[in-house]
Amino acid sequence: PECVKDAACKAIRDGRCQYTHSLGIIELREAICAHYHAKYGVDVHPDQVLVTSGTSPSMLLVFSLLCRPGERVLLSDPSYACYPNFIRFTGAVPDFVPVREADGFQFRVDQVKARMGEDVRGILVNSPSNPTGTLVSPEVYCGLAELGAPLFSDEIYHGLVYEGQEHTALEFTDNCFVFNGFSKLYAMTGWRLGYVIAPKVYMKRLQTMQQNFFLCTSSIAQWAGVAALTQAGDDVARMKAVYDQRRRYMIGRLRELGFGIEVEPTGAFYVFANAKKYTNDSMQFTFDLLEKAGVGVAPGVDFGPGGEGYIRFSYANSIENIEEGMRRLEKYLGGLK
Repeated sequence: PECVKDAACKAIRDGRCQYTHSLGIIELREAICAHYHAKYGVDVHPDQVLVTSGTSPSMLLVFSLLCRPGERVLLSDPSYACYPNFIRFTGAVPDFVPVREADGFQFRVDQVKARMGEDVRGILVNSPSNPTGTLVSPEVYCGLAELGAPLFSDEIYHGLVYEGQEHTALEFTDNCFVFNGFSKLYAMTGWRLGYVIAPKVYMKRLQTMQQNFFLCTSSIAQWAGVAALTQAGDDVARMKAVYDQRRRYMIGRLRELGFGIEVEPTGAFYVFANAKKYTNDSMQFTFDLLEKAGVGVAPGVDFGPGGEGYIRFSYANSIENIEEGMRRLEKYLGGLK
């Protein structure tokens, strides 16, 4: 958004280029709290917010603080491919719970409950989801919160929801760590700006880790983040409408081409399509599609064994490029017959 670029330029002109408070500038932390209160009705204190250089560092800090070697973090299969790496970095073990298309790619709370134990450090949820584009329901949030373990809630795709209502884990429990940022909703991927909202009892230790590892987050990016939260509403609304147009087009075309989409994605910018009509080797399929048709997609198996036979398509591209990609895909599939 233009307001983001303007705020960054102003920060430079005004000489706001020094180290900041290790938690982040108070203006940004207050804007984050105001955003969560206005959108979800939850009260967050600025001292519960740690601003980081993207969302990934906040996950690394939290998992490093809470997890010990051999302990487990429960997460869905399929899920974002980097989650297991963050967990394994600490010596902990990612314990995958299957989520299947027949269940709307939702956790079944009874299955999660069956995995619980004293060595479980938390349950990781992602809504809207990468790769499925689905939302965690309030019923599932409630059920998971009642299990007693902390919820690690990745909310980076919040705001990019086209049907239904998104929820934050903070609506259901205070025993949670909420990860969010500016890369997706505000198209600020290269700015590297994210944050974690955490229980106050953990904040001093998280702040100490931030000071030692990163000192602070870019001051210029932080002032740009303030502008994004307070001024970019119209830009976000326009972009959402464009994403929704692309989403509807892509779902329709993929179905025409024989891909299965039993559960329509209602958030993020992905379609997780069942490609078992064409392949049971999603990795090889995507390599072939790239080399022979010049179309880049992600193999479902990248997101866990439960993703095998699926392909993740992204509509974070122009409608013209998406249309061309579908034409190339159709031609490629025709050659398989």
